[in-house]
Amino acid sequence: MTATEFTPVASLLGGALIGASAVMLMATTGRIAGISGIAVRLLPPYADNAFAGRLAFILGLVLAPLLVLLLTGTAPVPSIEAGTGLLVLAGLLVGFGAVWGNGCTSGHGVCGLSRLSVRSLVATLVFMAAAMATVFLTRHLL
Repeated sequence: MTATEFTPVASLLGGALIGASAVMLMATTGRIAGISGIAVRLLPPYADNAFAGRLAFILGLVLAPLLVLLLTGTAPVPSIEAGTGLLVLAGLLVGFGAVWGNGCTSGHGVCGLSRLSVRSLVATLVFMAAAMATVFLTRHLL
């Protein structure tokens, strides 16, 4: 089993940046910072005047590790201990869950909970229960 490093300061700063980004997006556009909704609206048939803003939002997510590299001199090193088949299955399940739940963890967990949405509370509880079950199964039974 891999131990997870305890990083309260980095976690607090990261959470604060996510929260600030969600507030800024809501304040400037009136839109919720749900990553799946933003990403899907980059693809056809969606075409409106908010395309550039959505693209900038997604590019910011993708390019953030490069900013960390420039600022600190070291890049975050992702570690994925799963095969391609399992990753494809996981991606399909997450995509299905985001569509079925009418939003993703960022839209429901960050934005929905802060708006006291009951639907987002239920969705977040389901996300968390599924995550806990997955961790338990992969670490203890598989």
